Amino acid sequence: MRTHRPHRLCVGVHTRARPRLTIQSVHELSLCQALLTQVAEIAAGRGARVVERITIEVGPLCGVEPALLARAFAIARAGGCAAEAALLIESTSVTVSCMSCGAQSQTKPNRLVCAACGGFRTRVVAGDELRLRLVELRMPESRSPVA
Repeated sequence: MRTHRPHRLCVGVHTRARPRLTIQSVHELSLCQALLTQVAEIAAGRGARVVERITIEVGPLCGVEPALLARAFAIARAGGCAAEAALLIESTSVTVSCMSCGAQSQTKPNRLVCAACGGFRTRVVAGDELRLRLVELRMPESRSPVA
């Protein structure tokens, strides 16, 4: 008959404090990199070399933490056309459409019920978006030909 021996914890490996970089903050950094790639393409397509301001909409159900996104943006923008750009983050509200009564109503992110009838069979129609809304560019001054 075998006796069960408790497993030992290797203290050096399992109890060591982990770095503060979380999966969530890595997620925001990759989103910023994708955002800045899109913004750089817009700027290049318009002939601009400098981006002054970027405005995005962030819904509470989109899975993005606005504070982490702002911090990640400050890191990701370095060295590109948006190196000095300001990031404006506009929060949107959650809107649901009721499948029972057909009403659309705003609600809290953790309470997706119809405000009109109290029904729980709803569909989110707004509040789960992460949308690039506006890019403000500094256009190069056109030089007039000198005669």
